[in-house]
Parts: sequence; structure tokens; C-alpha cells
Amino acid sequence: MGRYSGPVCRMCRRAGAKLFLKGARCYMAKCAIDQGLPPPGVHGLRRSRKISDYGQQLREKQKLRHQYGMREGQFRRFFGNALRKQGVTGEHLLQMLETRLDNVVYRMGFAVSRAAARQLVLHKHVTVNGHTSNVPSMVLKVGDVVVVRDRPRSRDLATRSIESATTRQLPSWIAIDPKAFRGEIVSIPTREEIAPVVEEQAIVELYSR
Repeated sequence: MGRYSGPVCRMCRRAGAKLFLKGARCYMAKCAIDQGLPPPGVHGLRRSRKISDYGQQLREKQKLRHQYGMREGQFRRFFGNALRKQGVTGEHLLQMLETRLDNVVYRMGFAVSRAAARQLVLHKHVTVNGHTSNVPSMVLKVGDVVVVRDRPRSRDLATRSIESATTRQLPSWIAIDPKAFRGEIVSIPTREEIAPVVEEQAIVELYSR
């Protein structure tokens, strides 16, 4: 099954929470969640049945997977890597997802959405530590430097995104120099800094079944 390419606001309505998939629109009054639109489908307005524990765990997993634009197999591999780390598995999973290259490019304001950031990386518009990278799933570490390449097309795309990103709060775990189109990872984000839209413990329980 390929990556979802339909209307992304539908996914937020299904999740019942903002997944920030639509760029600047997510911060406007026209956002489907802010307008209180019901879940998609002919039965969206009907009162839903009580959801089971498994159903709630599955819903939390789908919310996080869709938020970062990942396929099931890739998401499961990330969970496996988080499980092998010492400490809290759910927090490790969030930190690994948050420090993916495409998400870091989005957090720096160089792309209007994670999907746009993925395209920016795939088309080789950014470098990591001076080397061109086209792997959106690359997990960055403290000290890694991301720079938009000094090409007219690359800088033009980033400039338009920076201008529209004024409504977003820039993360404290990244040092950003928008004039130089440069950002550096200064620390691994904490759960409070990530502020997830999911209960990650439910995902851990789902994969532990």
C-alpha cells in the first residue's frame, strides 16, 4: 500500500486532533478541527460506540504515524529501535521521530509541512554537516548542522516557508539562523518540548500484545 495522497484534513477529523499536515492552514480559523467539523463519512455526526482498549491504542498509533507521514513498516522499525534503548520506550520513540531529518527541516521553518520537508530533502535541497542528504528518515544527533543549499531554487523555497512560518513557535532544542538558512541540534528534545498529540504509552502497550 502506498503513501496516503488524499485530503489531509480528513485525517485530522478522523483523529479528532490537529496533526498539522496542512501547513499554514492549520493555524487559521478555517482549520477543520477549530471549526468543529465531525469525523468523515456518512455516519460522522452519529454518536460513536464506546471504543475498546485495543481500538484506543490503535487510534493513538495511527495518529502518531500519520502526523509524521510514515508507513506502517517504517513506523514499526522505529518502535523496534526505541525498544532496544534503555529507558522509557515511548519517550525514546517520540525523540527519534522528532529528530528525523524531514521533521527537523520542518521544525526549523524551512518547509511549511512535514510532507513539504520530505520533498525538500528528497530533491537534495539540504545538507547535513556539509554533505547533501536525500534520506528523510535519517535520525540526527546533537551537534548536527542542517543547511539549505546555496542554490536559487533551494533558497527560494525556504524563504517562502520562513515567511509563512511566523505563526509557528520555533523549538528550543534547535538553534536557528534563518538569514544563513542554517540550523543546529543543540539538545535532544524532552517530551514536554515535543508536546505530543498522543498517549505514547498506549502505542507501547499495542506493540507489546
